[in-house]
Amino acid sequence: MELSAREPRPPEPKTDGLAVNCDGLASRNGEPAEITVSLSHPGKRVSPIEGGNLYRLRDRKFLLEDKRRLCAWALGAAMLGILLMIAHAELCPAVYQPGSIYALSINGLISVSTGCLLILIIAFHYKDIRLFIIDHNQVDWRIAMTTNRVLGISLELLVCAIHPVASYLGPDVGVPSPVLTWNSSVPPICLCQSQRQTWMEVELLLSGLMFLRLYLVHRAILLHSKVLLSASYRSIGSLNNINFTFRFVLKVLMNKYPARTLLVFIMFFWLSAAWMLRLCERQEEVTTGDMGTALWLIAITFLTVGYGDVAPQTSCGKVVCLFTGVMGVACTAMLVAVVTKKLALNKGEKHVHFFMMDIQISKEIRNAAANVLRECWLLHRTTQAKNNNGEHRHHQRCLLEAIRVFRHLRLKQRKLRDYTSEMVDLSKMQMIMCDLSANWNNSYRELEQRIISMEQKLDELGQSFQSTSQLLSQALHRRRLDHR
Repeated sequence: MELSAREPRPPEPKTDGLAVNCDGLASRNGEPAEITVSLSHPGKRVSPIEGGNLYRLRDRKFLLEDKRRLCAWALGAAMLGILLMIAHAELCPAVYQPGSIYALSINGLISVSTGCLLILIIAFHYKDIRLFIIDHNQVDWRIAMTTNRVLGISLELLVCAIHPVASYLGPDVGVPSPVLTWNSSVPPICLCQSQRQTWMEVELLLSGLMFLRLYLVHRAILLHSKVLLSASYRSIGSLNNINFTFRFVLKVLMNKYPARTLLVFIMFFWLSAAWMLRLCERQEEVTTGDMGTALWLIAITFLTVGYGDVAPQTSCGKVVCLFTGVMGVACTAMLVAVVTKKLALNKGEKHVHFFMMDIQISKEIRNAAANVLRECWLLHRTTQAKNNNGEHRHHQRCLLEAIRVFRHLRLKQRKLRDYTSEMVDLSKMQMIMCDLSANWNNSYRELEQRIISMEQKLDELGQSFQSTSQLLSQALHRRRLDHR
């Protein structure tokens, strides 16, 4: 698309009436020629219909809907692959044997879902690049392929391509293996029985890394959130230079639904971490290989309690527990912040509370002042009596205590008013400023009326002076005529 509204015209064969300026550009009737710079492909011409703003907005809307739909499908494919992997790890070798047709079928389904996920990821980024082209006035698509974008797409494809393939790429594939039970001494990992432990570790690592596909959850939340779908949100955000990222959407969710958001995240994290710990610990056939024990260990590690009754035995299990402890500290901090916000008084409640405290302190100050006056009077009376020194000292101590209480209450009231003065209500300040401006306008109008009335009176005085001077001149003229 061109930067100018008009496309460059081809040169005409005739040059009559054309003038050449100092830059070597031809112009007609001495006017400068129009220069246009194209950001699109040199051989591509854009029609006015494609370059219209209305059509750009329409295409942008359709692309956003396609991105939202592709992201939902990609998340569904990722979850399907994770669920198939979990089912395969739980059913093999309890229900079917490694290397059987059922194992190969489920591994094939996992690979097919992975391939569909990769295709959906590529389609999503294709729509994203097209949206970039529309937003930047039909530039060449190669401009959108920056280094960061290429690295991000490559890393995303690499993460989504991870899935357990050792079941049908390892040695002894297709060789029948003996029936295994849950109490068997052989490690219950769904691999063909061989002497190599490497394939077992590869299978375990790839199964755990499949949970990295859950990064698509934050993208789905962002694209399906009401914040991004609302035109008013986008308009106000663009005016205030706010980027609608997942961080902003997460802040909105934590502000509107803090307890619900934390509860869903904690439950999902507990179940995922417990299953990964169980998968890691099943190699050694320890007590933490059971789902209930693994969930208990994850819960006490997440809550930073650590009773010490159970502990992970494998390196993989220790890494899972370490990550669980770090996430537990972070979630505990967020939970404390949410509870603190819920227990804090709002603006109206603070105003009412501080107002009642101010009234109560004012009453106590009046009582303390009355006690000071009373003790002063009693001390003066005992001083005048001059017969009981013990009573005199008693009233002196009471007077000093009353003065101390009075000063303490005055200081408490000052601190309270200083704190309430910091809570400036913008609406109240606006009302005060409106009242002041209204009073100033009324004063200005009254002043204008007084000035106008003074001008009128000055005009009347001038006219009366003129009439008086005319009467005097007439009287003097008659006086002179009479003397003659």
